[in-house]
Amino acid sequence: MTGAMTQWAGRGALVMSLALLAGCASSGEMRERHPDDPWEGFNRKVFAFNDVVDRYALKPAAQGYRFITPDPVETSVGNFFSNLGEIRTTLNSLLQGKGANAGVATGRFLINTTVGIGGLFDVATRMEITGREEDFGQTLGAWGWEESRYLVLPLLGPSTLRDTGGLPVDMATYPTTYVEEDKVRLSLTALRVIDTRAGLLDQEALISGDRYSFIRDAYLQQRRFEVNDGQLGEDPFASDEFDFDDADFDDAFAE
Repeated sequence: MTGAMTQWAGRGALVMSLALLAGCASSGEMRERHPDDPWEGFNRKVFAFNDVVDRYALKPAAQGYRFITPDPVETSVGNFFSNLGEIRTTLNSLLQGKGANAGVATGRFLINTTVGIGGLFDVATRMEITGREEDFGQTLGAWGWEESRYLVLPLLGPSTLRDTGGLPVDMATYPTTYVEEDKVRLSLTALRVIDTRAGLLDQEALISGDRYSFIRDAYLQQRRFEVNDGQLGEDPFASDEFDFDDADFDDAFAE
């Protein structure tokens, strides 16, 4: 169950943040094969398996967790795990040559761990000390592996070949990996998974149309956004040189 949350979390609420894609993803017409998804047949089967795990195990657990957990406590749990992720961000920022972001992540970790009582309170954000989260998949992207084939992992959910290659490093740079007591480590992992899934309960209603395509497209776009530090390239519609031909509109409405 530790990986099933990625089917929904996908490194945060990335699917939900791209809800405007729903109109494109909901078409019932036959679509051309996605260029970044050459293994769609395999991926859909794994996606269906993960969806069953989520429907009958993870989602009910998340709903129960939300029902019995007061909102302030749920927020503190999320803050705690997010704070541990600052270590990963620091290391990957250094690997990418982003010294400023590494300094911000280090500062956030120190402030939230001390003043924020072990990371339960996000004091750094209140102080307007914020930066970009970084993982090893993004580091590989910064090193030149910008585009990669889409891959759905059993239990782990949406990924790419590049991001899958970064998983061992991401695990090695997350503190709970080194908790020696098995019960404590597994309990923390389970709590992290359930808390993340609970955070998406209200947002999943934004998914429409073909769920597989929606999540795939959202994941790939979000990862591209993260690898490029928010720069997705030039918007042709923002250029004064982008001209429309009246015939284009006539043809479009005639179809």
